[in-house]
Amino acid sequence: MGYIFGIIIFCLDVWAIASIINTNETNGTKVLWIALVAFLPVIGLIIWWFAGPKANYSA
Repeated sequence: MGYIFGIIIFCLDVWAIASIINTNETNGTKVLWIALVAFLPVIGLIIWWFAGPKANYSA
């Protein structure tokens, strides 16, 4: 059952990193957020959700 939780966290981390890349933030800020999410998958994801830059999806 633990592997399912791991797969879910991995998918959410990939989604968060893709969203970070699609922001208008500077490259340095993007690298810091991506590092936080990559090195602290659960905590970094939670911090990003509340405080991180959100993607700009304009059509």
